[in-house]
Amino acid sequence: MTKKEIFKRYILFIISLFFIGLGIGFTKHGNMGISPVSSVANVLSIRFEFMSFGTWLFITNCLFLLGQIVLLRKKFQPIQLLQIPLSMIFGYFSDFGVWIVSGLPNGVYALRLLWVMCGIVVVGFGVSLSVIAEVILNSSEALIKAIADTFKKDFGNMKVCFDVSWVVVATCLSLIFFHGLEGVREGTILSAVCIGLVVKFIKPRITPGLTKLLKK
Repeated sequence: MTKKEIFKRYILFIISLFFIGLGIGFTKHGNMGISPVSSVANVLSIRFEFMSFGTWLFITNCLFLLGQIVLLRKKFQPIQLLQIPLSMIFGYFSDFGVWIVSGLPNGVYALRLLWVMCGIVVVGFGVSLSVIAEVILNSSEALIKAIADTFKKDFGNMKVCFDVSWVVVATCLSLIFFHGLEGVREGTILSAVCIGLVVKFIKPRITPGLTKLLKK
């Protein structure tokens, strides 16, 4: 792989972060919960408004990175420290996504559901781009891979366990802070189920063209 191709792949990855952040903005605007991996940051941003949602995402991603270092120890690759600046960019894009959709109406349930579904499609598109870029895993998936490799478990099974566990944490925090469900609702379940389906639909259709562009 040439330096030019590597550069293009990182640019594509950053573009993917923009779309994922924008999609999260749509989903969050629906006020029905967001994807499992962002659910804890969502609850914390609602309770502690002195820091933005994107900042809380950055903090949780740093915790994911710390978990990788603890698990992998000497096997941890220094290049994975790129997760820090990329997480900062992702946090900024997420805040920008929240801002850019903030003026959209969401007064009725049907509209909130529409924004959640729009967010799922946009996030799925962004995730497809990140997979095609194939340069570095985002912090949550890198932690899941570290857990799977350390304990010799299947990545897919660990992904499910991780998502469920993180939603449980978010739910517990919501119950403690608000004495009810706030920031974790049906949108969280929809995101967990549907984002993968969107990726499965979109990725095969855009991979050939993007791969050809990356290798030019």
